Amino acid sequence: MTSAPMIKTASAAIAAHPPEVSSAGGLSSIEAHRRLARSGPNATPDVSIHPLRLALGKFWAPVPWMLEAAIVLECGLGKFVEAAVIAGLLVFNAALGLFQESRAQATLKALKSRLALNASVRRDGVWSSVPAANLVPGDVIKLSLGAVVAADAKLVAGNAQLDHSMLTGESVPIEAAAGVQTYAGALVRRGDAVAVVTATGVHTRFGRTAELIRTAHAASSQQKAVLLVVRNLAIFNGAVIAMLFACAMYLHMPWADIVPLVLTAVLASIPVALPATFTLSAALGARALAGRGVLSTRLAAVDEAGTMDVLCVDKTGTLTRNALTVTTVQPMPGFDNPHVLTLAALASAQGAGDPVDAAIRAAAASQTVADAPTLTRFTAFDPDKKMSEASVADAAGNAQRIVKGAFAVIAGLAQPSPTAAALANALEAKGFRVLAVAAGAPAALKLAGMVALSDPPRDDSAALVTELHGLGVRAVMVTGDAPATAGIVAHAVGLDGAVYPPGPIQDSVKPESFAVFAGVLPQDKYKLVKAFQQSGHVVGMCGDGANDAPALRQAQMGIAVSTATDVAKSAAGMILTEPGLAGIVAAVKEGRVTFQRIQTYTLNSIIKKVTTALLLVFGLVMTGHAILTPLLMVILMIAGDFLAMSLTTDNVDSSATPNTWRIGNLTLAGVIIGVALLAFCAGVLAIGEFGMDLDAGALQTLAFVVLVFGSQATLYAIRQRRHIWGAPPSPWLIASSIADVAIAAVLAVGGIAMTPLPVAAVAGVFLATVIFWLVLTALKIPVFARLDIA
Repeated sequence: MTSAPMIKTASAAIAAHPPEVSSAGGLSSIEAHRRLARSGPNATPDVSIHPLRLALGKFWAPVPWMLEAAIVLECGLGKFVEAAVIAGLLVFNAALGLFQESRAQATLKALKSRLALNASVRRDGVWSSVPAANLVPGDVIKLSLGAVVAADAKLVAGNAQLDHSMLTGESVPIEAAAGVQTYAGALVRRGDAVAVVTATGVHTRFGRTAELIRTAHAASSQQKAVLLVVRNLAIFNGAVIAMLFACAMYLHMPWADIVPLVLTAVLASIPVALPATFTLSAALGARALAGRGVLSTRLAAVDEAGTMDVLCVDKTGTLTRNALTVTTVQPMPGFDNPHVLTLAALASAQGAGDPVDAAIRAAAASQTVADAPTLTRFTAFDPDKKMSEASVADAAGNAQRIVKGAFAVIAGLAQPSPTAAALANALEAKGFRVLAVAAGAPAALKLAGMVALSDPPRDDSAALVTELHGLGVRAVMVTGDAPATAGIVAHAVGLDGAVYPPGPIQDSVKPESFAVFAGVLPQDKYKLVKAFQQSGHVVGMCGDGANDAPALRQAQMGIAVSTATDVAKSAAGMILTEPGLAGIVAAVKEGRVTFQRIQTYTLNSIIKKVTTALLLVFGLVMTGHAILTPLLMVILMIAGDFLAMSLTTDNVDSSATPNTWRIGNLTLAGVIIGVALLAFCAGVLAIGEFGMDLDAGALQTLAFVVLVFGSQATLYAIRQRRHIWGAPPSPWLIASSIADVAIAAVLAVGGIAMTPLPVAAVAGVFLATVIFWLVLTALKIPVFARLDIA
């Protein structure tokens, strides 16, 4: 319960701020209702997307559009079985995508779950409990032990220890007195205070964070890659389909044959399993990372880890141990290190509540002092006096006083020392937190010495920063600490470079220009990430507090450190379960492996789509009829595209530098290799047409077989971009290839869903394919080298 002196103090302070409240007794009920109507409820708006709308959105994208068009055409032709198969592929892709959605909504839910439900407010001169949503600016509220602060407010009376860790991620609570600003979501750890509400709802720091999370978005490189691949294939195959239609009209084909031919060409141009392969490959990468202490909450972050070239890394807990330790003890004349630590420990609180006191007591425990005083009374740290003190009895039984706190305060209580100030300044210049200790008779204190504390770098930080630089990732420190402290830690871990000058973050800032961004407010981290992205970088961001959530959401690779709040974790794409950078290095390497697998599948998909579309034109010109039917095309899609998803398990080497999606070069390489595959397929068809005199149905089967066999040869040729042969293929890839070839051979020889072919013809195509693979394996190297595809 609030004491009478505190109420008197609060009344005086409130009366001094007439624009904020109407009287010393707080707002009147009438005034509160008027302000509520003007400012709105103290809550963040519900912007969650309805699940049905979210599901329908998965069917509104380029690849689904193409599949949906094919379904309509199939149904128009009465091919309901084929239409059902394509519909199944459409639903499969949508289900995989939907599984990984709703991250922003989850973040907002985590934010709201941390807000207070009720608040103690003074209205009409009476304290009462009201729903937190009804608070308005100017309300007088009470902050009691264990309560959650319900709105942004400024203390006007009392003292309280406030835990802002869920906002800032910093584990050390602050001592707050009159004039200190606190924020919605903070927790009162100790004491009681009275405060005046300064902002509610969307205008609080929480509300602004929620709005930034809702609007923060960076299109992933996966999304861009899929869109560009589909666009390029649509443009290329659109031109091929126009050629195909023109040839059909020139040959005076009946409309009953032209429509299935065009449908086959449409199906040939759809990279049906491309989105699902991206998702599956990232999921397998996420599973591998989980075993290394990295949890992926957004699968796109796995791929982004391979393309990331800038990492904004937090200092506390990532580069450092996030544990204050005594670094240096500076004794004054007449004292030594053990005695200074022993005296400081006696003036420190027991238990782990205060990290400063815990560090001092831990350091003193390793020291042995024979004449240590005996504690008789301890007075806890007073934020107004900026010190704690202890009454002790020395070995002779004499009463002594020990004080510990800010240097300026303790030096003012002790006998003057000509060198103490210079020594303290020198320690502070090194980035240490300096406390002074004085002891002696109550009326004649002597300065015993100074204790310097710091959060030292982790043992592995320097090596891991060097490894990141070796991988082509530029690490920059982003911290709220003072430039001096940040610079010292940065130098110790190998982040040498300029420190960004204090002040607002400029939109034109580039990571190459600075190594340290110190004194950065949490809300400025979001702006920093956007600035780096606008200069063309793929950005990773480390964070731990709720105010870091927008930056974590905006970054292509948001990383919540092991001590992060629930809000930060729900906004991030990856969560580290262990402190330090080791998990980030592992994510970069695994992301590059994932990228190589996806790039191989994408290139393989481009080659097959280009070859199939061109083969339809060539076959029509050579034979005068369609050399593939819609049914054969659907079988090719299922047996080829989906079995090729086993590439997501392939054994590949990670890149030495950050990956980049060069879709233009990749498409050009696909066209070049596709033309080579086309030449092989066309040669086999020519032999079937002119050498073996096969009928139309047998030629269609032959085209099906040569496409399946040739695609497998191409796949194994392009696995390694710069070498003829490298790491052996994975067991899953080998098994899927055997299954693909076996299915095609059995269907062709058995005449299932197609005209049968002789066993000798199928075997001959297989032997020719082996020779084609050997030739293509040698030809691919200059193509990939010229187009810079690694």
